[in-house]
Amino acid sequence: REVTAPVQPTARSTASPQSARDLEQIARRGLRAKVLTHIRCHMDDARLAVESGVQGTNLLFATSEQLRQVSHGRTLDEIIERAMEVITYLKSKGMEVRFSCEDSFRTPLPDLIRVYQAIDSLGVKRIGVADTVGIAAPRQTYDVLSAIRAAVSCDIEFHGHNDGGCAIANAFCAMEGGATHIDVTVLGIGERNGIASLGGMIARLATLDPALVAPYKVEMLAEIDQMVADMVGITIPFNSCITSPTAFTHKAGMHTKAVLADPRSYEVLDPSMFGRSRTVAVAHRLVGWHAIAERARELGIYLSEAQARAAAARIKALGDERDIDSETVDELLYEYAE
Repeated sequence: REVTAPVQPTARSTASPQSARDLEQIARRGLRAKVLTHIRCHMDDARLAVESGVQGTNLLFATSEQLRQVSHGRTLDEIIERAMEVITYLKSKGMEVRFSCEDSFRTPLPDLIRVYQAIDSLGVKRIGVADTVGIAAPRQTYDVLSAIRAAVSCDIEFHGHNDGGCAIANAFCAMEGGATHIDVTVLGIGERNGIASLGGMIARLATLDPALVAPYKVEMLAEIDQMVADMVGITIPFNSCITSPTAFTHKAGMHTKAVLADPRSYEVLDPSMFGRSRTVAVAHRLVGWHAIAERARELGIYLSEAQARAAAARIKALGDERDIDSETVDELLYEYAE
């Protein structure tokens, strides 16, 4: 309960019998977050959603030509007609409603706007723009979101997959284009290679202005990532923003010299803001003498510049021959101090 989000989507109750039971239990836990369920734009799903006790629904309907052909075979007029029926029913039951055009970025923009304007006229809470297959590019995302923002009055949610490697960049550009909500998951976990990660989005916003993440307990991010990683049986990826084991580790001699003088030289984010600390790696062949001198000071050892340079040269040579560890480095430093 220490961590929450304004809206927490859940699996649809029709996914499996256990999913239905899980959904009902989550809906009745009295969470601070609103609990919404992700459902097809179908009356059967809508009725089950109402019965589950959730506060709202995330409707989706494929609008691209590719998915319309293989998913449901309906025309745009039929999509709008079905959506109006389902949304009218859900709103009559007091449900919060978000409607998404699945595969938005393979749907012609005029078609998107036509559907969204029809949905907006029903008074939905927000519409969803979904890069379902990760095909969008950042500039395209900004342009599409800007056009939709000008066409509707409701809130806009963005959902972007990472197939093309642009999930976080696209999410940020969606915000710049007018999106009010961004879908993220812990570690970016999602279909195929996932969506924008919570940590990645926090990092992008914090680099722009730390005040943007001030409302959140960002010092808990590493704990959350580790907890989820443990639950699903994976390790935190080495390139995860903020929470990677090496996120604030400096290695190359040129870098470590500058970081020791001023951490901001190679750290755009302050690790202490996230409950992390920086590491200056010394047990490798790229080590510089400034890093060696700093490690000696941490050990309470005084080394002259000449001694530090000599120790660094020795460590570099050892690193060329084999893997070395920090204990080996410390032993060498004590030797050079004698």
